[in-house]
Amino acid sequence: MKKLIAQMVPLAYGQFFNLSSLLAPKRTAHMAFNVFCTIRKGKVLPQQKQYLDQAKLAMESVAGHQIQSYLWPGSRETVLLVHGWESNTFRWRNLIQKLKEAQYNIIAFDAPSHGYSSGKLLYAPLYEQVLHFMVKKHDPKYLVGHSMGGLTLLYNEYQNPNPGVEKMVVIGAPSEFYEIMDQYQNVVKFSDRFMGILDSYIHDRFGFHIREFSTSKFAKTNTKKGLLFHDKFDMVAPYHASEQVHASWKGSKLVTTEGLGHSMHQEEINNTIIKFLEA
Repeated sequence: MKKLIAQMVPLAYGQFFNLSSLLAPKRTAHMAFNVFCTIRKGKVLPQQKQYLDQAKLAMESVAGHQIQSYLWPGSRETVLLVHGWESNTFRWRNLIQKLKEAQYNIIAFDAPSHGYSSGKLLYAPLYEQVLHFMVKKHDPKYLVGHSMGGLTLLYNEYQNPNPGVEKMVVIGAPSEFYEIMDQYQNVVKFSDRFMGILDSYIHDRFGFHIREFSTSKFAKTNTKKGLLFHDKFDMVAPYHASEQVHASWKGSKLVTTEGLGHSMHQEEINNTIIKFLEA
């Protein structure tokens, strides 16, 4: 019964969007966008609390949100860590240990609506605003992002080239916004007509159409040294996303794995990141 209900709820949303948009297209598009961007997990769990609490740095006011930042101090260059969708800073614990052993200065933060940070929604332009604030404040030399965090690194570099950043690591990140939205449409089953309405809403709000948001295109102007990781069997973000970004990003190297999954917490991944930063 629970499985049936889980299958029916998205379809009910789709039918509602299709019908409601006949009468109130802009209002319905706003509702559909909010449903798409709603965060359902990623807040700090009891088993994560002690680890994160001991590293709390500040609660920053950014883009209408209260954003929790963290510090693991070190004597070497600053590394800024940017987590993915429905996650939080705890996901970096294995890499943080490696960075601490190498004596890097480590900054991280919880995205809006994640971890200890405020909010209910997350979308790339909002995440980019928060990332831009953190880069300006902490002046990192190296950036590391996972999944949506990696996408946001590439978008931020396109929007606001950061002269102090020398190297970027992007792990298991999606690339083409239209692929993400196509997946949303396939799950919810709203019409192509409504997808056009949603596209117009996104353009009016953010200044780009769905097919114009592409990190593989953004990467063409990226002058940083880059390291991309992606597993061929990633079930969350397609492998070809990193292939496309790598093809556009002249200073990048793509590390392909098989069977490591989407999260990539493995020691071999973290060791390779350290070697890249130290090279």
